[in-house]
Amino acid sequence: MTTLIVNAQVVNENEINEFDVIIENGHIQRIGKDLQHVATDRVIDAKGQYLMPGIIDDQVHFREPGLTYKANIYTESKAAVAGGVTSFMEMPNTVPNALTQDLLADKYKIGAETSLANYSFFMGASNDNYEEVMRTNPAEVCGIKIFMGSSTGNMLVDAPDVLEKIFSNAPTIIATHCEDEPTVRQRMEHFKEKYGENVPYNIHALIRNEEACLKSSTFASGLAHKHGTRLHILHISTGDEVVLFEPGIRKNGQILLRDGTPKLVTAEACVHHLWFDAEDYHTLGNKIKCNPAIKAPHHKEVILQAVLDNRIDVIATDHAPHTIEEKAQGYWQAPSGLPLVQHTLNVMLELNKAGKISIERIVEKMSHTVADLFQISKRGYIREGYWADLILVDTNAQTRVEASNLYSKCGWSPFEGVNFQSSVTHTFVSGNLVYENGKFNETQKGQRLLFSR
Repeated sequence: MTTLIVNAQVVNENEINEFDVIIENGHIQRIGKDLQHVATDRVIDAKGQYLMPGIIDDQVHFREPGLTYKANIYTESKAAVAGGVTSFMEMPNTVPNALTQDLLADKYKIGAETSLANYSFFMGASNDNYEEVMRTNPAEVCGIKIFMGSSTGNMLVDAPDVLEKIFSNAPTIIATHCEDEPTVRQRMEHFKEKYGENVPYNIHALIRNEEACLKSSTFASGLAHKHGTRLHILHISTGDEVVLFEPGIRKNGQILLRDGTPKLVTAEACVHHLWFDAEDYHTLGNKIKCNPAIKAPHHKEVILQAVLDNRIDVIATDHAPHTIEEKAQGYWQAPSGLPLVQHTLNVMLELNKAGKISIERIVEKMSHTVADLFQISKRGYIREGYWADLILVDTNAQTRVEASNLYSKCGWSPFEGVNFQSSVTHTFVSGNLVYENGKFNETQKGQRLLFSR
C-alpha cells in the first residue's frame, strides 16, 4: 500500500519544514511540496502535527526468553510502537543469557516471528565466552554488551585479563553497564548492618552512588583509549561522569570530535535519569529502583546539559519491566528496573515544553545520532530511499497514563496519573502503519536491523 502524508511539519536534520511524504514498498519514495496530485492508496492529513523519524532505542530489556511471565518481545514491542519507538536493541541478560551465537540466533528468530518493531540483539560477554564473542558479525549484530557491574540477571564480567582481551580484539562496538562492583558490595553491607530491613526511602542512591559509577566509567574509558576500542557507555546517572566525554558532532554519518577525528567513547542518557530524582523515592519507592540508581536532583540537570553539549550522544530508556508483585517486596528483595518504552517521547516533549530542549535536538538524540553511532543501514532519518520508520506526533493533545492504556505486559508504569501534553498518533515501521490512534495493524512484523560496518 502506498501512503501520502500531507501538510506535515517534518522534523529532520535540525530543521522543521512543511512537506508531503510518499511511502512506497516500505521506503520513503518522495519528499516535497504539494504532492497531493500523486495517486496513492491512502492519504493522511497531518496538518498541525510533527512528522519525525521513528525513535531508535539502543537499550531495552524485553525479557524473552526465560522471563516471559513479566514481558516478551511481542508485548514490549507493542508498547514501543505505541510510544513512537520503531527500532530497538535488546540486552542479553535473558534466561538463558545470550552468551553463544546459537542462543543469540534464537532471539533473532523470536524477533522475526513476533516483534512489531525493528529489532537487534546484543551479544553478551562473560568471564568465559571470549571465543563466542569474537564470532559476532558486525554487519548483523548491534554490538557486544559487557556488564562491568552486576545487575538484574547477573552477567558481571570482572576478570581483568578477559576485559583486556575483549577490549583489544572486539570485532564491533562494545556497550557497557558501568558500576564498580566492590564499591557497591561494600556499601550494601554497610547499609544492611546499619538499617536492617527498615531502610530510608533513598537508600538505593546511597548504595549505588556517584563513586561507584565514576570509578567504573573511568576504568572502561581507560580500556577503550588504551586499545583504541569503540566504546558506548550506557545510562549515565551522575553529573560526575560527564567530564569523561568530549563534545562531539555528527558529520557524514559519523560521530566526530570537534577536531574531526572519530569519537572513540560515546555515552547514553536515559529518560528516567532526566525525569526522576532521589526525592521521588519518597512516593514511588521501589517502582523507580533501577541500576544505576536515580540520584540527587542536581544530577539530572547536569546530565541534560551534557546532552545539549553533545558530551552525551543519545537518549534511550533502559526499559526493564518487572511485575508489580516483585516491586512490592522489601527493598533488599525487589528487583531493579522499570517499564518506560511507551512514554519515552512523551517525557522528552515535556522537557521541550519546559524550554529545556528543542524538538530538533530530541530527534537528533533519539533517532539521527543513534543511527550514526551504531552505523544502522538506511534508518534514523527522513530521506528519500530510506526505510519509512516514521511517527506522527500531536503536541496539542494529551496522553494520560493509566494502567488501562498500558501495553507492556507488566501492566504498570512509574508515570501512572501523569498527563503528558503530547500524543503519538501514527507509527510506521518499515513502511507498515502498525499503530494508528490506539489501534494496531499486526499483519507485518518489524525487520532485523542491519549495519554498515
